[in-house]
Amino acid sequence: MSGAIFEQPTLWQRWKPVLFGFDATLSVAIGLLAAFGLLTMYSAGFDHGTRFVDHGRNMLIALGLLFLVSQIPPHRLMTLAVPVYAVGVALLIATAMFGISKKGATRWLNVGMVIQPSELLKLATPLMLAWWFQKCEGRMSAAAWAVAVGLLLVPVGLVVKQPDLGTAILIFSAGVYVIFFAGLSWRLIVPVLLLAGVGITALVVSGPTICQPGIDWPLLKEYQQHRVCTLLDPGKDPLGKGFHIIQGMIAIGSGGLTGKGFMQGTQTHLEFIPERTTDFIFAAFAEEFGLAGTIGLVVAFTFLIFRGLMIAAEAPTLFSRLLAGAITLSFFTYAFVNMGMVSGILPVVGVPLPFISYGGTAMVTLGVALGMLMSIAKSRRLMQS
Repeated sequence: MSGAIFEQPTLWQRWKPVLFGFDATLSVAIGLLAAFGLLTMYSAGFDHGTRFVDHGRNMLIALGLLFLVSQIPPHRLMTLAVPVYAVGVALLIATAMFGISKKGATRWLNVGMVIQPSELLKLATPLMLAWWFQKCEGRMSAAAWAVAVGLLLVPVGLVVKQPDLGTAILIFSAGVYVIFFAGLSWRLIVPVLLLAGVGITALVVSGPTICQPGIDWPLLKEYQQHRVCTLLDPGKDPLGKGFHIIQGMIAIGSGGLTGKGFMQGTQTHLEFIPERTTDFIFAAFAEEFGLAGTIGLVVAFTFLIFRGLMIAAEAPTLFSRLLAGAITLSFFTYAFVNMGMVSGILPVVGVPLPFISYGGTAMVTLGVALGMLMSIAKSRRLMQS
């Protein structure tokens, strides 16, 4: 029997899966959002220093991290869950004890350079919960569910204490998505949704009464109470606390069907829109590109979310399915909360619009998250081949 001859793969054959193994549909969605982001930042940040150049640099860094993280197989990501989560929680505790305070919030920590540890928990929390449910697969008990809830509430509680309600919402929602996809019973979900609906209705009805001066709300700080009251009646203080919401709604409404045109937004360039390159950049976008542009932006986000959920559904392991589902719906949370607060249907909580808003840390976080999602998509194709 003659010996078999095996040809060594060429350098191109080795690198081809690395360079071209990305999910095409997901890549198109990311490209569309990146293009929207660069176009909007050029206009909104035109007379705002180097915001456009910095935004482009941050986007390139995020895409570079996406590429690098996408090369890490999901089973390797799983081994990182516990150490990354432990380091993240330790940094949050250190922030509470030794952190840097700005404007009444202690969110930053000096470790040779100033960092915001809560950003790490946006990824570490769903990663840790997906690892936990993978370990408990097939033998979930009440104690296992309780541990999962505890793993979620620890970082959320530490971030709320800083206080940073916007980041806490993002961490909490990412963790809840993992728990939901892990099989949380609707018998537990429906009562919570009903209670939330009753609470919101009661808040809207009783708003004029409970928003009177001198009335304190339990569990909420004064500035958080003001945000809710401003949402219920922004016209009560149009030049103060209600200014952001009112100007955002004016900009969105003035865009009309097709918008005022690129670089032609008066609310934007006359600086009526506060934080026009960060939290309120959606108002600048809607003013210049109108309803048609807004629909295009929503379609791009929907495209990404739909593809992400398909990747989650096709993922080969429970860990991959839970992580992919949580990452995907986190993008929905980002977009829904940001557009909602700018449109006046949600309180202003400081949540950026992915790829559109200026911000280096948030962009890096999004790049790593999408890299994980791309890694899961690649692992599925490799198994099929």
